[in-house]
Amino acid sequence: MMRKTLIEFISRIRDFLLKKFKAYDDKLPYIIIAIIALIIVVSSINLFIELTDTLKTDMLASMDDKITEYVISFRTPALTDFFVFMTKVGDFYGYLIVLTIYFLISRLVFKRWKYVLQSTLVLILASASNMMLKRFINRARPGIEHMVSVETLSYPSGHAMSAMAFYGFLIYLCTRFRINKFLKTGLIAMLAFIILSIGISRIYLGVHFPSDIAGGYIAGLIWVFFCILIFNLIEIFRSDPKT
Repeated sequence: MMRKTLIEFISRIRDFLLKKFKAYDDKLPYIIIAIIALIIVVSSINLFIELTDTLKTDMLASMDDKITEYVISFRTPALTDFFVFMTKVGDFYGYLIVLTIYFLISRLVFKRWKYVLQSTLVLILASASNMMLKRFINRARPGIEHMVSVETLSYPSGHAMSAMAFYGFLIYLCTRFRINKFLKTGLIAMLAFIILSIGISRIYLGVHFPSDIAGGYIAGLIWVFFCILIFNLIEIFRSDPKT
């Protein structure tokens, strides 16, 4: 009797959900993406807090030293030139050039500015919040030789955070574009390579601890999925005939 009642209850819940979602077929993709984004945002915030809490531990200091020593052991003139270039790609003028190219492509190919505005907003939010986090956490730079000049504090890495936020959001947009799958795969791989290279460049050039890069990546990822959540909620409300 109990088993039969439970089966009937589950069936009613299933029929109710199917009936509800059937009326929102066009919104379902946005709803699913928003839910996934919310889960990732909450998980990433928790991970960032846990990492920040371990900054002054001996274990993390030891890991930072070992990883840094390993990365700088590969220093060569050619590799130094490459990582100096990549770190410039993650600077203000680097993003200005990339945004200009991105704007022209969006204007000429996609005939719309929405994606440029969204990507720029993600970058601005990540950059502004990074300055606040640096002042609040107040971690000094590594004591080793700096191969490029730096003026701000260390944690989280602004280059890593901005790269993950901006190029990470572009990866998300690429997954939504209706383009050749080989071109799409190539673009995503290139953007992932840029994110990784900018982060490694900061360790290689001696201006960041590896944990700074990890913290920057996590914080940047939070902004990526937070903005995905907001933008998809906007699409849900915009497509609602009652609003």
